[in-house]
Amino acid sequence: MKALRLFLAGCAALVSLGASCSADPLQTGTEKPTTEQKGDEQGQAGSGVPEKPESNGSKTLLVWYSFTGNSTAIAKALRAHASVDALEIKPAEEGLDYAANNYAIGSSLISAIRKNPSSAASYPAIKEVEVSFDDYDTVIVVTPLWWSQMAAPMQSFLFKYGGKMAGKTIGLVVTSSSSGISGVEQDAKRLVPQGSFLSESLWIRSAQVGSAAELTAAWYDKMFPGNNENASMKVTITAGGKSFTAEIEDSETGKAFMGKLPLTLEMTELNGNEKYCYGVSLPRNDKHYDQIEAGDLMLYSGDCIVLFYGSAGGYNYTRIGKVADVTGLANALGNGSVNVKFEKQ
Repeated sequence: MKALRLFLAGCAALVSLGASCSADPLQTGTEKPTTEQKGDEQGQAGSGVPEKPESNGSKTLLVWYSFTGNSTAIAKALRAHASVDALEIKPAEEGLDYAANNYAIGSSLISAIRKNPSSAASYPAIKEVEVSFDDYDTVIVVTPLWWSQMAAPMQSFLFKYGGKMAGKTIGLVVTSSSSGISGVEQDAKRLVPQGSFLSESLWIRSAQVGSAAELTAAWYDKMFPGNNENASMKVTITAGGKSFTAEIEDSETGKAFMGKLPLTLEMTELNGNEKYCYGVSLPRNDKHYDQIEAGDLMLYSGDCIVLFYGSAGGYNYTRIGKVADVTGLANALGNGSVNVKFEKQ
């Protein structure tokens, strides 16, 4: 049956280019803006529309810039652990390779800022964002380190908006290959002069990015004790005009899934008992299930979300969660492909 799912997924891709499962992009930075793990934002066409934070109603704003992928991985780990709104900073000019010609572009940007840090002309242009800082009492900044300084695009953001962060709690998370982060901390305090900075910044070296989930969780819980004690692991699943509550597993997979919400997936029918959608990658810890029940929300093959509305035989899955009451679930999902929305409660 899984071979059939793969075959159907391939056919669907050929028939319709519009059916997609959306996931967060990956991109970031290191000490110098290296080409390792380069993010998929390079060369993408911008919409020209101001971007807003992906809001979940919290009072913490997570802001990050990334070139190689490390800072985005760190930001995603934080979002999986804590209730935060997310805002990604992007250069106005797309497709720049900051590492080309022995890092000529990135080096020149940092040099220009160093020469005249009080002039707006010294900072590279970034894409416009739309954010109401009055909605937040805490801002967490995730940024790479370039030549012992904060990455230039993030400096541009803080130069423009740092005055609006006066009196707010400011947290700083920095990734670098080896250099210490004191220069980045100094940049942050210069650009947000009236911010109330946390007593401890988090420094994640490039070699530690694979442990970002553990490192960010430990730092966040230390800096904000008690914030996550009552965090809900429940989601609302909406399809066919009806909503259902699912309890998500308190696991690495479940937390990563929560960090991607809200998600709207176009899910494909299979076997008269399940809907599935490829393209959402999550940590996997597969085990064999002899019996699967209606309401089971599972991960197949590491990047396929499967929602069962009927019972099924055994396959290897990682459990994401389960719908509490499946009454009406089969009717809501219908007989064919359906858009299913997943939202935090």
